[in-house]
Amino acid sequence: MTELNSIDPYKTEILPDLTQDALNQGIDLDLIYGMPTRQRVLIVDDDPDTVELLKEVLRMGGFDVIGALGCGEALKKCTTLAPNLILLDLMMPDIDGWQTFRYLREMTEAPVIIVSAKDRKEDVVKGLQIGVDDYVTKPFFNAEVIARVNTVLRRVKTATTTNQYVFPDAELVINLENQEVAIRNKPVHMTVREFSVLAVLAKQAPRNVSYETIANEVWGEDSENTRKRIKYLIYLLRRKLEKDPSHPTLILNNEAFGYKLNTKHY
Repeated sequence: MTELNSIDPYKTEILPDLTQDALNQGIDLDLIYGMPTRQRVLIVDDDPDTVELLKEVLRMGGFDVIGALGCGEALKKCTTLAPNLILLDLMMPDIDGWQTFRYLREMTEAPVIIVSAKDRKEDVVKGLQIGVDDYVTKPFFNAEVIARVNTVLRRVKTATTTNQYVFPDAELVINLENQEVAIRNKPVHMTVREFSVLAVLAKQAPRNVSYETIANEVWGEDSENTRKRIKYLIYLLRRKLEKDPSHPTLILNNEAFGYKLNTKHY
C-alpha cells in the first residue's frame, strides 16, 4: 500500500486500494502530512490507549484527529495544527487537566470538552464554571462523544486561530496580535523593537537564531549598526524578563551566532 506520508489523503484517485467507506472517515493527522479540510479534534490524555480509542471513535465520525499525551505536547500541537475542538482529560501527571485548560485558553478559543473518570458533581460544576464547554465521564458511550462534539461545534461555528505563544516553563506569555507580554503573571511594557526581537526568538524557541535572521526580520537589513542594536535590545529584554539579568537563564547568547529563548515553544 502507498505510504501515507507521501500522498495527499484527499486525492482519492491515488488511493485505489482503499474502500469508499474508508475514504469517508477522518484522517489521523499524527500519521500524515498536509493541510486538513475536516474539523480537527485534539485529544489530550496521558493514557495512550484512551487517545487511540477516541481517535478511532472520532475518525469514524468524520473528524480529523490529533493526539497529545500531556500539556506540553498539547500546547505545541495546538499551535501548529489549530484544532477546532479539544477533548481534555483531568488526571494527568506533572501538569493536570485544570492547569492545562488554563494554558490552552491563553492560546486558543477552541471549545474544550472534559473527558474524565472524575465523575463527582463538584468536578463537573468546577469545569463548567471555569469555562469548559461540556463534560463527559468515563467510561463513555462512543455515540455520546460524537453527539456532544457535534453539539459544541454547532454552537461555536467559528474558526479558531492561535495568536499567542505560551511558555509554561518560563511562565511567559506572548500575544502576537496585541503585542502584549506577561512574565510570571505580570504584564511587561515593551517598545515595538523590543517586542519584535522577542517575537523572532519566540517563533524559533528553543533553537538558536542568528544575528542575521534577527536583523533582517526586525530592520530589513543586516549591518554592524543593527547588530549593535540587537545586543542593546537583548540587554533591555533581560532586564525586563530575567529574574537575575546579570546571570540570564531565559535569553541566552552564542557570541559567534546569535541568541535563543531557552524554553520550550508551545
